[in-house]
Amino acid sequence: MKETSARLLRLLTLLQSHREWSGQELADRLAVSTRTVRRDVDKLRDLDYPVNAVKGIDGGYRLGAGARLPPLLLDDEEAVAIAVALRTATGSGVAGIGEIALRALVKLEQVLPARLRHRVDALQVSTVRAPTAAPTVDAEVLTTVGTACRDHRQLRFDYLGHDGDATTRTTEPHELVTWGPRWYLVAWDLERDDWRTFRVDRISPRTPTGPRFTPREVPGGDAAAHVARGVARMWPYRATIRLHTPAHSSTARSAATYGTVEPVDEHSCLLHIGADSPRALAFILGALDIDFHIEDAPELAEHLRRTADRYRRATAAPETP
Repeated sequence: MKETSARLLRLLTLLQSHREWSGQELADRLAVSTRTVRRDVDKLRDLDYPVNAVKGIDGGYRLGAGARLPPLLLDDEEAVAIAVALRTATGSGVAGIGEIALRALVKLEQVLPARLRHRVDALQVSTVRAPTAAPTVDAEVLTTVGTACRDHRQLRFDYLGHDGDATTRTTEPHELVTWGPRWYLVAWDLERDDWRTFRVDRISPRTPTGPRFTPREVPGGDAAAHVARGVARMWPYRATIRLHTPAHSSTARSAATYGTVEPVDEHSCLLHIGADSPRALAFILGALDIDFHIEDAPELAEHLRRTADRYRRATAAPETP
């Protein structure tokens, strides 16, 4: 019985790693007869694994998609990757996903071997929250938009602009991008004949989706960089900061999450950044933990001076009554 169960697991691993196997190939790999392979395939089907059989000279077996999700076999690297992804998803900003991801993570960690549990614990993911609350995204909306991007189908939706005006857009959706705590859609707006960036939490899709389209090239070839450039221009408070670190450094790459980085020389770069308030800008710059100089942001400079005075008072020796 133990040998049969082990053979079933090996058979399942083979079916998951290759698109199609002939009966003879599986028999050779498992060191059994083709008749035993057929019996083992039937046992997998009884366990709800959708093993499809293709008849003919070039026929064989392949694992298909079924109506139910059967147990999955994961190797060590896949299990660790999924555990880390689930931890990250708990703070994704997608409505309802955090709790679901946490439940799945608990189930996964319960069955992880000790050696893998230690690896997952070593990859703790901490999320730094912005000082302003970010809106959540409806999971169904995100799925609809993502599917339209994947299938290259036109997407029509109602959109609420930052000024409160509601419009209806017909687009060719290209890619979903996360920037900080928000989700954005990069799309070609058919009415405006130009690229546009839309916040997904302000999108209300109209279904069904439209006809297929041929994807265009996103400006600069990088959707994430396109979003960063566009979003940086929309913040009510913007600043240009000289960072005393080269543009290729890890700190500068981290700063690019919040804006765009422009190389200056081998020792510094310019960060073009925006936020809801000078306080939020100060929070982000403080988290970078490097020296910087304000090139153009008088309100930020005034906020930092007030903050510096407050910190100096906090570190001064208390007066004796």
